[in-house]
Parts: sequence; C-alpha cells; structure tokens
Amino acid sequence: MSKLTSETIALHKRMQARQKLNRTFAYVTAILIALWILIPIFFIFSMAFTTQETVRSYPKNFLPFIPFSTETMQFFLNSAGIVPGVINSLIVAILTLVISTLIAAPAGYAISRYIFPGRNFFRLSILAVRAFPIVVLSIPLAVLFIRVGMFDSIYSLALMHTALALPTTILVIGSVFASVPYELEEAAQVFGCTPFQAFRHVVLPLVLPGIAASAVFTFVLSWNEVFAASILTVQNRTLPAQVLFALSQSSEAYQFAGGFFMLIPALIFMWFIRKYLFNMWGQVSK
Repeated sequence: MSKLTSETIALHKRMQARQKLNRTFAYVTAILIALWILIPIFFIFSMAFTTQETVRSYPKNFLPFIPFSTETMQFFLNSAGIVPGVINSLIVAILTLVISTLIAAPAGYAISRYIFPGRNFFRLSILAVRAFPIVVLSIPLAVLFIRVGMFDSIYSLALMHTALALPTTILVIGSVFASVPYELEEAAQVFGCTPFQAFRHVVLPLVLPGIAASAVFTFVLSWNEVFAASILTVQNRTLPAQVLFALSQSSEAYQFAGGFFMLIPALIFMWFIRKYLFNMWGQVSK
C-alpha cells in the first residue's frame, strides 16, 4: 500500500513538473512573440518623435527618442501630398466601412441564424474570395473604371476596398450574431414581439459592439491597403499610395514618420476587436 502511495506521489510530482515546464515554455514563447512585435513598433515610434538629425545619426542611443521632438512628424505632415492623401484615405475608409457594414450585417445574420442547403459551402466561398491576388481584381477593374469614366476616383477605390473587406467582415459579424442565443429572440416573440422587434430590441443592442469592432477592422483594412490604391488612382492618391510613390526619393525621417502615422489605426483596431476574433469560427446558434 505504501509502495502504491509513493508511486502515485512520484507520478503526481512528475505531472506537476511537466505542467510547470509547459507553462514556462508558453510564457517564454508569448514574451518572445510580444517582443518581436513591440520592439519594431517602439523603434518606429522613437524615430518618429525625435529630430531629423537624430534619425540620421549612427550609432543610435539606447533611448533613441531622446531628444523628444515633433519635428519629424511635422516634416512628414508638411510634405507634398500628405494632407490630401490623409483626406482621401479617410473618405475611402469611411465609404468602405459604411457599404461593407450595410451588406455584411444582413449576410452575417442569415449565415448565423438560418439553415439552408449549401450554407457551409457558401461560408467557404465567401472566405475563398480573399485567396485571389489583389492584382487579379485590380487590373480588370482599372480597365472597367477607365471605360465608364470612374478611374482615379476615391469612389471607385471605395468599391474595390469593399470587395476586399466583405469576406472577413461577413464572417466576423456572423460570429457576433452566432454568439447571441436564438432563444432570446424566441422568448421575445413569445411575449408579443414581432421578429423585427425582437431583433431590434433584443439582438441588436447585444451585437452592436461586435459590429462596431468589425467596422473598425474594415476601416483599418481600407486605410492600410496600398496595391489597389496605387493602380486605381493617380492624382487622388490615398496616404499609403502617396507614401509608396515617394518612398524611393524620401528621407529616413519621412519613412519612419509615415510608418508610425499609418500604424496608429491598426493599433486602435487591435485594442477594440481582439475579443471578437476568437469567436470567428464559433458555433452557429440554432
């Protein structure tokens, strides 16, 4: 009996040691991944908020943002084409956000709530659109927009960005609807609500944060997109297209400030949408 007890204790200690080792390995891996992401962001931030002389100097200080200055950012914002590019990027991103959300909300609701033949194939086909290279869509659309007189327009670019954003937006919004139990809608209808009233007063308040997070994702996708913007615009360039156009002739200060300026919306997006991405492939509410 004592031998069995000692073997059980030894086995328990070995399991605890293995669990501790696995936990330590997971923490170390997470820290390394975080450092891999955060160190470049910190370096870009430090170079964007210092003087141009510090950016060009070598070797760098341990704290490269000393002296702290907005000179580099002011130089970037005062460069040719930056302010119009920011305005164009905002207009295109907002149009993409509105159009994508208006289309993706009913599509996501239908996928999450209704059972119909080919639903799984339909979900996969939506995601498969993202597998097409952007050039496959951009070149034919550029020819089409030239023929109909919409080339070099922020509105045609917004349509292009909507086509790129829709697959992921539909799946994100669909997962948000799937996280709301259908029994809540049924209970509301039992107490006298119509299906529309049940959706409006019960489901919509619960999914609005998720839809807002999806809208932020769409905004960031449009804000950062550069390839289609470079092909479909010449005079009305967005900010990424303008930065790419001037990249080969720009200074290091311009490059660091531009990188940080375009990074801000992505950081905001990651903060708001982080918890909804885990439910993208969640169970569908029946």
